[in-house]
Amino acid sequence: MNVGLYQSAAALGSLERWQEAVSQNITSSQITGFKRRAVQVASLPMGEVLVAPGARPDRGEGVASLYPQTRYSVVYQPGENSPTKRELDLALAGDGFFTVRMPDDTLAYTRAGEFRLDAQRTIVNSQGLPVLSDQNNPIQLLPQGGPPVINADGTVRQGAAILGRLAVAEPAAPERLVPLAGGLFLADESAGMRPVEKPVVQQGYLEGSNVKPLREMVDLVSISRAYEANQRLIQSRDKLLERTIETLS
Repeated sequence: MNVGLYQSAAALGSLERWQEAVSQNITSSQITGFKRRAVQVASLPMGEVLVAPGARPDRGEGVASLYPQTRYSVVYQPGENSPTKRELDLALAGDGFFTVRMPDDTLAYTRAGEFRLDAQRTIVNSQGLPVLSDQNNPIQLLPQGGPPVINADGTVRQGAAILGRLAVAEPAAPERLVPLAGGLFLADESAGMRPVEKPVVQQGYLEGSNVKPLREMVDLVSISRAYEANQRLIQSRDKLLERTIETLS
C-alpha cells in the first residue's frame, strides 16, 4: 500500500474542510454577533510502516503512520461594539448571551442584539424569536409607555414601569454549544448554562463579528499553496507507481 498517497489524499480533505470554515468566516464577517469558526489540524497515528528489512511491528520497529485529523471550533472572543442609536439595538460588553425561545419551545442563545418589536409589541430578534427575561418570559412593551430604556443590568423600563430584566446567560463549557444559522447557539445540559451575575448591556450598540477578513485571506492563500503541494505529491507518487508497474510487468 502506498502510504504517502493516502496521507496526501487525507491532507487534501482536511484542507478542504479548513477552506469551508474560512469561506464561511469571510461571507459572515458583516453579520452582527457572528463568531469566527476555527479549524485545528492534528496528526493522528494510524498504524505503522515497516521501512527497514526484517522489521517487525510487535517489537516496535515500525515508523508511525500519521494522518491529519480536523476539528471544528468556535472562537467566542467578543467583537467590537459600535453605536447605532437605535433603542432596541443591544450589545453585551462582557460575557454572556441573550436568551431567545425557539419555535419548538427550546432555548437558544445569541450575541446578536439587533432586536425589534412584533405586532404584539413583544421584543424579538431579527428572526422573529421572542427575547426572554430572567423569568423565561417574553418582554412586551406598553402601547403608550413611551420609548424603552434598558439599563446596564438588562432591566427594561418604560417611564416608571419595569417590564422585566433581560436574561443573560453564559456556558460553563462553551465548547458544548452547537452553532446554528443567524448567530444562534443551542445548549444541552452538558454546556452548563448559568445566569451572568452582573451583565453589562449597552443600549444603542451592536456587536460586530470577531472575524478579521485580512487574516482569513492570508489563510486562504496558505490553504491554496498547501493544496497545490499535496496535489503535486500525489501526481509524483502516481507517476512513480506507474513506472514501477511498467518495470515489473
